[in-house]
Amino acid sequence: MKNRDLYLDRLIALKDKSLIKVITGVRRCGKSSLLDLYEEHLLSVGVKPEAIVRLNFESLEFEDIKDYKQLNDYITQRISAEKKTYVLLDEVQVVSAWERAVNSLRLNKKLDIYITGSNGHLLASELSSLLSGRYIEIHMLPLSFKEFLDFNDYVANGKLRDYFNRYIEFGGLPGLTELRDQETAIRPYINGIYNTIVMKDVVQRNEVRDPALLERVTRFMAGNIGNPISSKKISDYLTSSGRKTSSETVDNYLRMLENAYVLYRAGRYDIKGKQNMKTQGNYYIVDTGIRSELVGKRGQDYGFVLENIVYFELLRRGFIVKVGILSGQEVDFVAVKHGKTVYYQVTASILAEETRERKIRPLRAIPDNYDKVVLSMDRTPMADYDGIRNENLLEFLLE
Repeated sequence: MKNRDLYLDRLIALKDKSLIKVITGVRRCGKSSLLDLYEEHLLSVGVKPEAIVRLNFESLEFEDIKDYKQLNDYITQRISAEKKTYVLLDEVQVVSAWERAVNSLRLNKKLDIYITGSNGHLLASELSSLLSGRYIEIHMLPLSFKEFLDFNDYVANGKLRDYFNRYIEFGGLPGLTELRDQETAIRPYINGIYNTIVMKDVVQRNEVRDPALLERVTRFMAGNIGNPISSKKISDYLTSSGRKTSSETVDNYLRMLENAYVLYRAGRYDIKGKQNMKTQGNYYIVDTGIRSELVGKRGQDYGFVLENIVYFELLRRGFIVKVGILSGQEVDFVAVKHGKTVYYQVTASILAEETRERKIRPLRAIPDNYDKVVLSMDRTPMADYDGIRNENLLEFLLE
């Protein structure tokens, strides 16, 4: 099993801390495998198998545990009398009122609790009020490009660009690694995951009355990643296409897709006024393979796909990411971490003078001295434009 060191190291660092560890992320991004890796780690450092209570609620083995009382009873019967017991609960949201069991169990100092879930309701539920200040979230994403190379056994000096093109087309869902020699099976696999996400985490959970309209909204968003979007703009488009709806309905669907970790919204930030803007927002899709499945190959969207990949890479690195606005000009990303800001522009190529000027102009206008970077697919010796760094995007992703 391949490691996901970025996330595993965080879990290891939190071992035996009193906080409940909550692992979130879109379905099939690797949360269960992360618990497998962590269980292996526990065993490797001397934890006895009987001191680990592992329940995966996608397994029929635990289908009889339907509510919080049954969950509490099952775990309390297996607590070690002498040593710490590690409780790993996978997809716990299927258990009715599970929060009450976890809230009660956390009072036992001999328990170290880890839970996973594939829906934002996990933390928007009663858990957030019951456990305020007593849990920490570890948010997982599909494979980064660097992880993708590792999972696909990339050899140094190989055809890196070919791997990147494959990453763009098929995405970074870890399960695809097993299908790399069976390309005809990849599309059905991605489609199956997407349908499961929509049906289980959106339609069923929210009791959506019009799944066809939800599908239209999802496809529209997949085709407009990186663009400033409002619910009114979407509803107007759908209405003009013969599918009448309201901005309120669209807004509800967008929230559902965000809660299922399909879409992520980057708010807009007024760089000059140093404040968040309430208007619109740019949306990005969690996996480019899912996007390809929804909209097909669109070569003219290449720049936006690169932008999508960079957005999630910045999230993985722990940045808070906004879209910058300065005097009507847009800076793709304002990335902030530990009080430090980095401004990023993303483009397929910066060689054309018109594109170079369009991307660099807003960065020049920013009055502060924080780092300003243009990421492109170019490999050019020109590494600096008036103090603005020009970096190769693939090298950035492999840092």
